[in-house]
Formats: sequence, structure tokens, C-alpha cells
Amino acid sequence: MKQKRTAGLRKTASSNGRHGSMEASLRAILRATRPAPTERKHLRALVLGGGGFIGSHLVTALLAQGALVRVLERPYRTRMPSIPNHPSLEWQEGDFGNVQDIHRALKEVDVVFHLVSTTQPQSSNDDPSFDVESNLAATLRLLEQLRGTKTLLIFASSGGTVYGRPQHTPIPETHPTEPTCSYGIVKLAIEKYLALYRLLHGLDYRILRVANPYGPGQEANRAQGVVGTFLSRVVHGEPIEVWGDGSVVRDYLYVSDTVSALIQAAGYRGEQRIFNIGSGGGHSVREIIAAVEQVTGKKAQASFTAARKFDVPVSVLDIARARKELGWQPNTDLSEGLRLTLAHIK
Repeated sequence: MKQKRTAGLRKTASSNGRHGSMEASLRAILRATRPAPTERKHLRALVLGGGGFIGSHLVTALLAQGALVRVLERPYRTRMPSIPNHPSLEWQEGDFGNVQDIHRALKEVDVVFHLVSTTQPQSSNDDPSFDVESNLAATLRLLEQLRGTKTLLIFASSGGTVYGRPQHTPIPETHPTEPTCSYGIVKLAIEKYLALYRLLHGLDYRILRVANPYGPGQEANRAQGVVGTFLSRVVHGEPIEVWGDGSVVRDYLYVSDTVSALIQAAGYRGEQRIFNIGSGGGHSVREIIAAVEQVTGKKAQASFTAARKFDVPVSVLDIARARKELGWQPNTDLSEGLRLTLAHIK
């Protein structure tokens, strides 16, 4: 599918979006990022990884709120059907690790949503040097280009892997960080560099430690994304494989709640920089299988294999800070999220 390009981030009429809190967040960003906000009314956002699962939902939400949106994506990433053809959308092909591509994408933007990740928790340990180069080093090159600007950076970190084996649950942002995989180590290292660049260069940033997002558009049959994979396989009568005995508990968050947190964080002007973003509860893999069976009306063909060494038994996030500081909370429970995701798969 050929991508539609525009000459730049053009002005369009603001949408009458349903989420007033998102609109307020966008207005807050404009007030803080430019010396003369009255000269224009539209937020200019760059979404790095806007063609991916979370990114595509974020792009759609930003457009609905009247923002001017630019996406930087790899040439082989086709735009998801959920992303509308829109006069306020500019789609740029490029590589996150390429300095020239990033420089071009950063022109005249107020906020950057950094959603790029080239690895997954499982695969990251197979080649840590690739993880460091493609994620950490590439992000450092991005930060260098943000020096001296008023651009706000929103970074999607990991709500589970940065903490490692929890000492207690739910896990607050103040919990010790002891990652057990390269994925979590790199995410945490990026967080530390963001703090350093704020100290040295005044970089404005927010970090969202996101739980396990799921929903329409999530690629099935990946090592990451239990809900989407299980739903797709059960619907099509295919077997599912579980690492361990199915007792591992994780925090699963519907994608629209993830997106609303990203937008709320972008409009936040308080002192906090790091926020856990989760559902407020946890479910074991066996509970997910049972919920999938209930919503599909089909029996899962599940097999159980050896547990992965880096998997922790329980990971559930404490989201009290996000509720208090951002005025954010999840609105979609697991049963409703599964129903919406299933409708998309069918």
C-alpha cells in the first residue's frame, strides 16, 4: 500500500473528540512548548514507531484531537488500516538509527513520542550488542538532536522488565530496578540518560513504564503479546504454547488506556517524571486462557513447556501515582478488552 505524503505539517480544523482530558492535555503542551502559543492552535507531534501496534492507535487518537502528526517509520512498514488518510498526517519513511532521518523528522514539532523498540524481552538476551546499538545508542543520537530545544519527549519504557523480580506487589515507581534481561537493562539505561540530559541540557521528558498492552492490531504469534496470540490461535483452532505451568501473573492493559496515558503524560506539568501505567491488577496465564475460552466459546489447545529463566513469577504495577498526578486511570477491563480485540480478529 503506497503511503500518502504531505509537504509538511499543515493546519486542519480541530476534531470534536470524545475525551476532554486528552484535549486539555494537548492544550497544556502548547502552552508550555512555545513562547507565543496564541499564534497557533494545533499541537505538532512526532510519533517514532507510529506504524506499530501502540503507535497506530496513538496517531489515530492525536488526529482525532486536532493535532498535526508526523510519523517516522521504516520503509517496509505498511501503514495499518486503522490509521486514516488525513490532511494533518505526514508519513515519513526513515530509520530511527539514521541521524539525517531523525533530524528531518524533528523539524517544527512540540512533542516526540518515542515508541521504538527493535527487540523483545526474550530475544534481547540472544544479542545484547544489537539491543544496545539499535535502541540505546540510537536514542542517544536522538537526545543529542533535542539539546537546546523546547521539545517534550515521551518515552515508552517497560512496566515489568525494568524492575526484575519484585520484592513486593503491586510494584511502585520507587521499587528497586534489577532487570533480568537486556531489554529491561536498555530501557532503564535510556531512562537514566533522559535524567542526565535534563540535568545537563534542560531536556523535558516523561517516562511511562507500560505494562503488557493488548488490543486490535497487535501482531499475533509473537514472543511478546500473550492476549493477541492466544485469541488468534483459539479462534483459528490452533494450539498455544505456554512457558512454565501457567501460573505467571502479569498486568494486561487495553491499548486505548495505554494511548490515553501517553497523551495525559504529555500534558502533565508537575514534578514527577516516571509513571507506572497498568490495569491496576494482574492475571495468570491460565486465567487469560480461561477468559479467552469464555469470550470465544472455544476450548484452547494448550501445551506447557519449560519456564524461561528471565520470567518473574508476578509483575503487577502500582498505578497510584498516575491516578493522582495525571488524572489517568484504565477504563477497559479484561473481559471487555478481549471482546473488542476478538471483534477485530474476526
